[in-house]
Parts: sequence; structure tokens; C-alpha cells
Amino acid sequence: MCRNPKAKRAHPLFYVQINPPASFHYSEIVLYICCIKMEFMKQTVFSWIQILAGCTILAAGFVFFINPYNIVPGGVYGASIVLHNLFPSIQVGTFGYMFDIPLLILSVIFLGAKLGGRTIAAALTTPLLMNLISRLAYPSKEALQSLDPAQLLGGSMDLSEHLMLTCIIGSVLIGIGTGIVIRNQATTGGSDIVGMFLQKYCHIRFSHAILFVDGAVVCFGLLVIGFGIGSADGSSQPSWHLSFYSLIAIYIISRVIAYVINGSKNDKLIFVISDKKMTELHDYILKDLDRTATYIKSSGLYSGADKEMLFLVVSYKEVAGVKLKIKQADPRAFVVVTDAYDTFGEGWKQLPSPNEITPE
Repeated sequence: MCRNPKAKRAHPLFYVQINPPASFHYSEIVLYICCIKMEFMKQTVFSWIQILAGCTILAAGFVFFINPYNIVPGGVYGASIVLHNLFPSIQVGTFGYMFDIPLLILSVIFLGAKLGGRTIAAALTTPLLMNLISRLAYPSKEALQSLDPAQLLGGSMDLSEHLMLTCIIGSVLIGIGTGIVIRNQATTGGSDIVGMFLQKYCHIRFSHAILFVDGAVVCFGLLVIGFGIGSADGSSQPSWHLSFYSLIAIYIISRVIAYVINGSKNDKLIFVISDKKMTELHDYILKDLDRTATYIKSSGLYSGADKEMLFLVVSYKEVAGVKLKIKQADPRAFVVVTDAYDTFGEGWKQLPSPNEITPE
């Protein structure tokens, strides 16, 4: 059924024979078990390293490209940026703790959420890294409190005159970092939990709830930060422009997270209906593409004549070759090519588990 024969089979170390032959010694069984445990440990350690890397990229995106310019990309850290303008002595990461810890506790009490160690670690590590990087990036306590971009890394990363550039770079970094964390079955907490509350108690769709939360944070930022980039230096960039940058940041972050988790989604779904038996196309799919397809017996609604219908999924790079071969096999064939939003099965992605997190 539209599988990809090139797909890798299950690793032999994970194959356990129920009735081992007489020659299957106890020492070999122990060796297999040890290999399985070692493989599992490697995957676990690598997953934790990825989570740490994702949290670091996420924190760096905020510290270097978002926080100094008062761009408010929604969520917990967006609200933290706004509150830092009211209370400059408290760092953005510290406000993140003030939001994340109560939200994690409330999610357990009222939502019955089962928080894994990875989620707790990611939610607690990200604000810590944000505070540490901020302390290293600014030369003095006064500069840290004001988040002055002119003093960020000695002024070498001052992008005050290039807000669109810093908005895009920061959003991409935040999206990459968050996507890496989510791919390893963890979250950074925050507005996702608020969205779950609204979904459960206000009967609002989760995607709409997140949009509502992010919109409220952006409006809060517009009211609090005031004119300019959170300062009284008479900046030529009015504050309402920052709201547009914030909306752009929210969109870019969501798209990058989806791309990191799900990939580019360039698979194409092709239906081919013909009066002929298209042997040339069959051979091309099986031999040249090294794929397979589903053959469906069908008939025309008007004519009642028997027809052949093929159903197959290919990558976007293979579509042109398939269409050329269809024209050679039957120039009068009826062909439909459409996007395959998600493809699961042998040779493609595995079906998600009940606890797996997806962005859409």
C-alpha cells in the first residue's frame, strides 16, 4: 500500500526470537540484552543533549535578537519581556520562572497532566540559560537592566536600525530551539498550559486559545512599552510598529517549529485513471522509483466501462518523471496530483503515539 521499499527494517538487535534453537546459548541472549540496553542508553543520552541544545538556541534567540528590542513574540517569555520593562531589576528569565513553575503545578492539579522529566527539565533550564547568557552578554548591571542593544557584546550586535532582520533571525532561532525540544517529547511549558485551561474550561479550540493568549500578550506589550523601543531616547520607530514585528515573529516561530518537527511536507499524492493496463507505468514505479502503488478496480459512472486506477505517494522531485511516464503509457489518462499533508506507514513516518506532541 504505497510503501517505500527503500525503508530500513527494524534493527536486528530489537528482534527477540520466542523459541530460540538449541544452539542459541545463554551468553548470546545476555549479549543481545546488553546491546539493547546500550542502544537505549545512547538514544536517551542523545535525546537529553538535543533538549539542552534546543533550550540553549531558544535562550540565545531571545537574549540576542528579541529581548533588547522589546519585540513581544507572545507566550510566557513575551509577557516576561513586558514585565521587565516595568521592573527592570528582575531579569526576563526570572519572570519566566514566575510563570512556568505555577503553570506546571496548576496543570498537574486541574488538568491531571503527567509531566515528564524532560518537560520539567526544559521548563526550568531555559530561563536559567537565558539569565546566564544575559549576564555574559552585557558588561554591567545597568546595561543588563536596561537591555541596551548598544552594549550587547560590546555593541557588536546592535541591530537597532535593522528591526526586521533581528526579528527574523530571533524568530528562526526560537523556532528551531523549540522544535528540537518538542521533537524529543518535551515542552518548555508556558502558554501551552494556558491554552489547555481555556480548551477544557472555556471550550475553546486549542489553536484558537493559543492565538488568543499570544494576541493578549502582544496587546499588553503595546500598552506597557509605550513609544520607541522601550526607552525615552526619542527613537524614530513608533511603538505600534513593534506590534507588527511581534506578529511577524509569532508567525515565523510557528512555521519554523512545524518545519523542524514535521519536515517540509513535500510528498505528493497521485491518482491515475486509465482505460488501458499501463504496464510501462507499473514497471517504472516498481523498478525505476523502487516504490509500489495501490491498484484499484474502478468503472466510469457514465460509461460503466472498467478502468484501472493507481494510487501512489511520491516525493515532489519524482512527480515530473511519473507524469512523463503516464503520458507515454496513456496520453488520455485522467491524472490528479495533490499535496499529501502527512504520510504514515512503511517507508514514511510512523504513526504518532498518544503522548506525542505535534504543532498542528
